Amino acid sequence: MKPKVGFICVHNSCRSQMAEALGKALASDVFESYSAGTELRPQINQDAVRIVKDLYDIDMNKTQKSKLLSDIPEVDIVIKMGCNVVCPFLPSKNEEDWGLEDPSGEEDEAFIKTARIIEEKIKDLSKRIQRGEIKL
Repeated sequence: MKPKVGFICVHNSCRSQMAEALGKALASDVFESYSAGTELRPQINQDAVRIVKDLYDIDMNKTQKSKLLSDIPEVDIVIKMGCNVVCPFLPSKNEEDWGLEDPSGEEDEAFIKTARIIEEKIKDLSKRIQRGEIKL
C-alpha cells in the first residue's frame, strides 16, 4: 500500500496545492498526495493555477479545491510548506518542513521558482520513500 503524504499550510490555496498537483503528476506511483489547511479559501490562488498550467499542463481548478485538515484521510507523512506563523498540526509518523516562502502577491518569477523547488522536493521525497529512508 502506498503511503499517504499530506502537504499542509494555513490557507491551502497556493504552495500546498502546487505540491499536491505535482505529487500526483510526478510521484503517484510511489505515494498518494493530499493537501489541506486550517482555513478554507473560496478558490485556489489563480496565479499558482496559471503557473502550474503553463509549466506542467495541470489544471488545478479542475482537479483540486481548498480543503481543511479534517477533509483528508490520515496521512503517513506530513510536509509543512513553511509557515511564518504557526503551521497547522496533523498527526503522523513523519514530519518535514520545506520552509517555502509564500509567493502570493509576487511576480510570476516567484511562483515559477516555488514550483521548481516543489518539483525537486517531490522527486527527492519519492526517492527517499523508495529507498526506505522514511520509516512508515
